[in-house]
Amino acid sequence: MRRMGSCLGLKAETIAEYKRIHAYIWPGVLARITDRNIRNYAIFLKEHENLLFVHFEYHGTDFEADSAKMAADPATREWWKICGPMQVPFETRKKGEWWASTQQEVFHTV
Repeated sequence: MRRMGSCLGLKAETIAEYKRIHAYIWPGVLARITDRNIRNYAIFLKEHENLLFVHFEYHGTDFEADSAKMAADPATREWWKICGPMQVPFETRKKGEWWASTQQEVFHTV
């Protein structure tokens, strides 16, 4: 299992709508998250800075392949079309990333 995190910005004027739609995430999108070996998926919002942070556990063996399968899913793509215009990706993200990967875990305790 790998703990993973990513972050990106959120347009201030979309915060209420972003919260509203995430209160009722489509069942197909949730199913794809689970099908792609992702568990304990959570999105956090730091208001005023308008920063989103996602944390999850990856329980598979090929994250890139599982990510590609998720990206090919029609329901997920529709969901991203709704969420994408609300988000502000970091200029410093890697090529091909939307959410900037937080590559290094600095501390963890159980």
